[in-house]
Amino acid sequence: MTCLTKKHILEIENLSVSFLQYDKGMRQRSLQVITNLSVSVHEGEIVAVVGASGSGKSLLAHAVLGLLPANADVSGTLRFEGKPLTAASIAALRGKGITLVPQSIAYLDPLLKAGKAVRKNKRDAGARKKQRELFAHFQLDPATENLYPFELSGGMARRVLLAAALMDDPRLIIADEPTPGLDLELAKKALADFRAFADQGNGVLLITHDIELALSVADRIAVFYAGTTVEEAPVIDFEAETTLRHPYTKALWRALPENGFAALPGNQPYVKAMPKGCPFGPRCSLFSPSCEGEIPLKTIRCGTVRCIKATGSVEV
Repeated sequence: MTCLTKKHILEIENLSVSFLQYDKGMRQRSLQVITNLSVSVHEGEIVAVVGASGSGKSLLAHAVLGLLPANADVSGTLRFEGKPLTAASIAALRGKGITLVPQSIAYLDPLLKAGKAVRKNKRDAGARKKQRELFAHFQLDPATENLYPFELSGGMARRVLLAAALMDDPRLIIADEPTPGLDLELAKKALADFRAFADQGNGVLLITHDIELALSVADRIAVFYAGTTVEEAPVIDFEAETTLRHPYTKALWRALPENGFAALPGNQPYVKAMPKGCPFGPRCSLFSPSCEGEIPLKTIRCGTVRCIKATGSVEV
């Protein structure tokens, strides 16, 4: 088995994010929402981040782009094309080397018309030409460039955001739930655009709760649970439950319609009531007292897993 050896575009190791909040009266407490989260994107690759709501997917995107609020404390190692991501470098890269397709269409400036928003206020003929080509590509009427966000339908606004992401030829696109509001044809077109973008040697971090969508376009899947990475696996490993590594990933596989649509009992733990050790422990059939200790991330068969019970052999 040959594992991926291409150059990294984005590397995130042991990312932790906490928020300083007021508890009772003037007393403050630190609320840990992401813990030791690791994920990477290589050249020519789409990595899909999947997991339940509240697992840390969107917070990851905001941490990479430096969009977290002032009360956030971020630690860990973030590198872009081999260089550390600092506050200064993130500010220089945001919207250029790294672009975000945000989850909410509220990110569109309500005071800017769609064309100007996509061009980022550039007035030269080249920028205008590219913006119009992108609008045509996403089947937006030429008149759309003169509309304000409140005049756009949800699907139109979503396509304007996709056009804006591709405007400045970025190296990495972080797409946070990019297809809601699009009909099936346009959603497939957006995914095909991401695939073509990655195939040119770039990278895409696709954040989605839709595993079937992720499996249709991604090269690797990163599975998040309760604010951490529990598994990263090549998409081919999702062809069978036995080639997956973590019990939660296997439960997600069994929940797919074609695999029995089996619901997993229980709920993801609330951030203020995390269990000791493995966050999946209370729902796991393999749980033992040893799972309440430190759970390191380890490499198994060209993937990574955070589970002390996972082995290198393929279960049968």
